[in-house]
Amino acid sequence: MDLSNILSITGKSGLFKLISRTQNNFIVESLEDQRRFPAFSHDGVASLDNIAIFTEEGEVSLQSVFQSIYKQFDGKTVEMPKDNNSLKAFFEKVLPEYDRERVYVSNIKKVILWYNILIEHQLIDLEEPEDPEATDTPAEESKEA
Repeated sequence: MDLSNILSITGKSGLFKLISRTQNNFIVESLEDQRRFPAFSHDGVASLDNIAIFTEEGEVSLQSVFQSIYKQFDGKTVEMPKDNNSLKAFFEKVLPEYDRERVYVSNIKKVILWYNILIEHQLIDLEEPEDPEATDTPAEESKEA
């Protein structure tokens, strides 16, 4: 899955696709209405591949969280839970080790909203084949230890 061209912009709802990049700005396209406009770095532009969720032991990439949701809901969209306790219970199923003090309800809502947008627009196949290099790396590390 490649989230590097999918952007979130502070103060704007939804997600945006990176169309082009210049020295001073980005040209983005809204995934909701396909409207294009410039976005500047001071607008708080963040690529989804740079976003992580806090856990008890560190951080987990947003991609991993999306994959967990995808597996639990068979690639279908998720209905937004109505209250805060339901949102927290949902996220506990998806990422049991999430840091309950540092991950706010608003963060959980964004993850669900973003996941649904990506699924509705069929931008990403969340089921990736296993990377053979990823399975070799731990074995090499254990030999060194």
